[in-house]
Amino acid sequence: MSINTQLPTGDQVVQDLPWRWKVQGKIFLIGGLGFMFDAWDVTLNAYLIPLLIADWGISPGQAGWIATSNLIGMAVGAFVWGSVADLIGRKSAFTLTLLVFSVFTVCGAFSPDILWFCVFRFLAGFGLGGCIPVDYALVGEFTPRRQRGRVLTAMDGWWPIGAFLCGVVTTAVISTTGDWRYAMLVMVLPALLVFWVRRGVPESPLFLVQRGRGDEARAVIDDLVERTGGEQRSWRLPDPEKIPKLSLGSISGQLTGLWRYNWRITLTAWSLFLTILLVYYGALTWMPRILIASGYAQSVAFIATTFMTGVGFLGVIAAALLVERVGRKWLLAVTGPGSALLLVVFALTLDLPAVATAWLLAFGFVVQVAIPVLYTYVLELYPTELRGSGFGWASTISRIGAGLVPLIFGTLLWPYLGLPLTFALIGSLVVLAVLFMAFNAPETRRERLS
Repeated sequence: MSINTQLPTGDQVVQDLPWRWKVQGKIFLIGGLGFMFDAWDVTLNAYLIPLLIADWGISPGQAGWIATSNLIGMAVGAFVWGSVADLIGRKSAFTLTLLVFSVFTVCGAFSPDILWFCVFRFLAGFGLGGCIPVDYALVGEFTPRRQRGRVLTAMDGWWPIGAFLCGVVTTAVISTTGDWRYAMLVMVLPALLVFWVRRGVPESPLFLVQRGRGDEARAVIDDLVERTGGEQRSWRLPDPEKIPKLSLGSISGQLTGLWRYNWRITLTAWSLFLTILLVYYGALTWMPRILIASGYAQSVAFIATTFMTGVGFLGVIAAALLVERVGRKWLLAVTGPGSALLLVVFALTLDLPAVATAWLLAFGFVVQVAIPVLYTYVLELYPTELRGSGFGWASTISRIGAGLVPLIFGTLLWPYLGLPLTFALIGSLVVLAVLFMAFNAPETRRERLS
């Protein structure tokens, strides 16, 4: 074996660098802001449903399409942008997602009726759907492996921040103007600012070395070593891979590649994403309407939902503290089914407002322990060449399922089964997914990314 092949590769050097807030931390903050707008937009659906029912005189079944169109758009976006990021680079996809979202959110604010509104919500969701898979892939590949679990888990801290800001701003805008259109427009300006800031983020060095773009990879990696004060040592590039052309065939080929890589891992990722996020999106999308239908005033329903999302920030902190100590699998096994159980208890105590609110806040905390651990775990299950598409496809499946929840929940499950049984049914699916994970997927704590 030659001396050259015994040298560490560039991506290994990046994963062994010290953490610096001015370097990797800057990328974490910029990536997290995009994630924040994803949360803001999804949470906005919950507030728009009761407002548009009153404004346009539509039925709850029709109002379900508000969230469905947006979430299905995110599902398509997660699939497309995650795959595109693996083909053309994290940076390009990273930059464009928020621009697409901003343009069609403005169009949605001027919609004349529910049909056009749903069309524009789908297109805005398509742009924003790429934020989670692309942002996680980019941040994860810049983060040293010793801090990777905590950093990727902390990324989800941006979700309750975005959801909480959505609740505060929407409640304030509606109480001031009485017009839901302003609630949509108010989040576009900061989204465009983040789009502009993202243009200065470097391309992922792991992506560059995988694609054999040697000069660019060396420039990025050497700059990272210098700026972080890392150890100056010799390293090598791996053998370059053939760069695939962007086409429907290449994207579908990536899907096939995920299952060929390891069908048990892919099924674990998909089932966990689908079931845990079904619980969260189902509760989030309909919570204001559930509380209003139970006799709560609209302002109280909005405030309770806002604090349900805001307390999730404490859950993310707990996840960041526990993820490296307890491990990914144990945390998911406890918090996934636990969050569904808390919703069942909440539904059983709705006639006791103080008690129900306490259980609702407990749900907001526990589910936000589960979700960041889920994102971190699934991201670590795949190698670099499949990481963006692997995470993106799992996110796509969850968004498709979550997109159907507003319709199924509002027209079939809740009216006929009641809330406790509805939440129990969804929770049983989480238990099945956790059991499959226990026997078919590895623990990834402190493992080196490949």
